[in-house]
Formats: sequence, C-alpha cells, structure tokens
Amino acid sequence: MSPTTPGSPCSPGFGVKKRKNSKKRLGSRNSSFNRMRDDDDPSSTVPGRIFLNGSSEVACIFTQQGKKGPNQDAMVVWENFGSRKDTIFCGVFDGHGPYGHMVAKSVRDSLPLKLSAYWEPKVPVEASPKPITTVNNSEDAAAVSFVSAEEEPSRSINMEEENMEESHSELFQTLKEAFLKAYKVVDRELIFNGSVDCFCSGTTAVTLIKQGEYLVVGNVGDSRAVMGTRDGENGLVAVQLTVDLKPNLPAEEERIKKCRGRVFALKDEPEVCRVWLPNCDSPGLAMARAFGDFCLKNFGLISVPDVSFRRVTQKDEFIVLASDGIWDVLSNEEVVGIVAAAPSRSSAARAVVESAVRAWRYKYPTSKVDDCAAVCLYLDSNNTNAISTTASSISKLADEELETPSENDDESGLSGLGRSSSVRTSKEIALDESEAERLIKEEEDNMDTEHGTEYSALEGVARVNTLLNLPRFVPGK
Repeated sequence: MSPTTPGSPCSPGFGVKKRKNSKKRLGSRNSSFNRMRDDDDPSSTVPGRIFLNGSSEVACIFTQQGKKGPNQDAMVVWENFGSRKDTIFCGVFDGHGPYGHMVAKSVRDSLPLKLSAYWEPKVPVEASPKPITTVNNSEDAAAVSFVSAEEEPSRSINMEEENMEESHSELFQTLKEAFLKAYKVVDRELIFNGSVDCFCSGTTAVTLIKQGEYLVVGNVGDSRAVMGTRDGENGLVAVQLTVDLKPNLPAEEERIKKCRGRVFALKDEPEVCRVWLPNCDSPGLAMARAFGDFCLKNFGLISVPDVSFRRVTQKDEFIVLASDGIWDVLSNEEVVGIVAAAPSRSSAARAVVESAVRAWRYKYPTSKVDDCAAVCLYLDSNNTNAISTTASSISKLADEELETPSENDDESGLSGLGRSSSVRTSKEIALDESEAERLIKEEEDNMDTEHGTEYSALEGVARVNTLLNLPRFVPGK
C-alpha cells in the first residue's frame, strides 16, 4: 500500500485544524460575510442586488453564523435581472469543506452573470412572453365569436392556447439550457480559480428566475425551495419545489456507484448517507451534486442542476429558499407558517432563521448549530397585507396540532414532501423563548465541567456536509 501524501484527502491529518476555545456568547449573531471586503466588490454596487441581511419591496434575506466555524452560507436577490423590470433572480448557496465559505461566495457572484449572459441573447427584452388572457364572461365570449364570425370560436381559442403553450415550452427550454450551461461553466471555472481551493470544498446552489408569472428553479445539492400557496379551501399549504439531491436517492446512488464512488452511512449517524472515494474513507460528502469538490467529480459527483418550470397563479403567495441548516430542524409547513405569521415582510427571513436556531438548541443541545440562511420572495408585491392577515389562522392551526392525540401524530393535513432524510424525527418545534434562554445559560455554565465527558464519534458536531475537517474517533482506542 503506497503511503499517502500529507495534503491528500486520505492523509490522517488532512483538514484537521486546532481551534482555540471561544468564550463568545452562544446567542451572538455574526454577519454572513466580512462587510468591508464585500463592499469592495464591484458587483456590490449593482442596483437592485442585495446579498447581505436586508430587504426590498419584494424580498427579504437573512443569515446567521452557526458554531462550526466561518459562516459558509451565501445568498442573493437581484431585481430587474437581465435588464428586465419584471424579472428577479434569487439564490442560496451552502458551502462545505475547509474553503466552503469562499466557494459559496464565488458561485453567488458568478452564477447570475453567467445565467444572464446565456439567456439574454436568446430572449430579448421585447420578446418576453405576455400574460395569458382568458374569456371570463358572456360579453367577452360574444365579442370573440363576433370577431371570428367566419370561424368556429372554440377552434380559435384552442389555437391561441396551443400557441401560448408552445411559447411557454420555448421559454422553459431556453431558460433550462441557460441554467445547464451556466452551472457547467461556473463549475469548470472553479478549477482554474487560483484564489479558492475547491479540491475538497464546494457548495450547494438553489436558484430561481421569476419572469412575470413564470418561474424556473435550478437546484444542486440539498438546499431547498418551498412555496406557500392556497389550497381549494383557501388554507395556506407548503409545496416543495425542489428535491434534496442526497446520495441515497436511487438514481443518484446508481450513478455514483457506476463511477466507482461509494455510498454508505456511518454507524454513528445511520440516517445520513455520504459519498466516499473508492479506496479511501474520505471525504464523506452528504450530497450527490455540488459545485467544486473535484476530488469526487470522477466518482459520480456532478454539478448538473435539476431544473423545473412553474407558472405562478394568484393562489401562490411566497417562496422560501433556504440552506439545510433550516430544513434539518424545521419542516416545510413550519417554515411556511413562520413566514405567514411574521409581523412584516421585511422580517420574515429573520424570523425563519431565528426559529431554526432555537430549534437546533432545543432538539440537539449537544450538537453545534449549523449556519442558517433564508431568502423570502413575495409573489404579489402589491398586496402587502396578504401574508400578515393569516398569522392568527396559522397560530390557531399550530395550537390544534399540539392538542392532537398521539395516535394521529403521523398524519399531516398539509401537503409537501416532508423534511430532509438527514433529520431525526421530532413531534413539535414550539419553544418558549425563556426556555431557550435557560438551556443556553445551562450550556454556558456547564461548558467548563464537561471537558471529560465522552461522546460518540459525531455527537456534538452532527449533520456536517463533509467529514474532511473532523477527526475520526475509534471507540476503544
């Protein structure tokens, strides 16, 4: 067996860094990036583009650093995207590995530019599709029949619908090609980026382009997009727009194994499948697609996005893009309820992140809180009170769920794809603020007395996306 080089992923000391004990208060908030360095970026002065905690008329974004090191989550909202007044771009990027924070920021800055460059030449601004018009009353029907008196009215209407459907299909194909090409080029450029080491570092990317009433979503990794919409009874429900691209999905696992990669979970966390090199228990990536991570690109890991198309209706109210730090502890329905109950649109993303942080401390008191980032995009910018008026109904619904008998706990009245497979089950998320503060205080008081306590291999640092920077503990040795 040939010896491994010190800098290789299989070397025992690769990525293991000693950190000094920090005495910072657990509840302290840290900015997602170094503000001064980001402000020096020329793209930070682009009108309509926000990437730090803040809000606009149609969106709000917020991120909070966890307890695992630098904040590796990045986010962006870009209004008037591609010089189109009715177009907006949103994205959340969750980095992992030693330089994941740099990879996430790099993709955040370059991906929108590539998308715009590949999209604009094929779809000029003046060629943007117009909204579909439908006949809603008898007077309009009569007018249509009068205009087309020499033809059958139904035939003319059907032809118009077919033409619109064809234009929708063309728009989707154009945007899908732009997504596929942009993702491919951005990932390829990371190889030649001398300032960022992407060999064992990478990032997820869940992005969307909304043009008028049309929505295109591209996803790589396990970040997620969820829509809050109304059902037939006018109840607010959660609709998951993306699939968490985990290694245990049949198609993803089959592709990885065909490329000689390995997929398995550690005994300490059997619910988290990871991707490993053929002859080395590294890096243990907890997703099947990602930007970067070139140590695995020859063994089944890809950066091809899963692209979907949707036409927004009047029942659709908002979309939430978030990293897995949110979805690991909050369900789709809980996030939609938090956004709906937020006191204002500008505070919705912050409410989601702060609820997730409290949930981490309550559900997993021995685990380090993950970085959390959320983008909330409102689909009806004119109706500023539409979301806040549902707060009372959401609160009432939550109270009813807490009073439901235990035999019905597994049944859900809301639609959705459920939570991430990397999450342990939990019955509720409600947590009183005073209880949270008590838990935090107890953890601070006991921090110095628990140094001698032995934990299992990953307890206290569970649900990390890659194991490169974690020491491997073997019981009994």
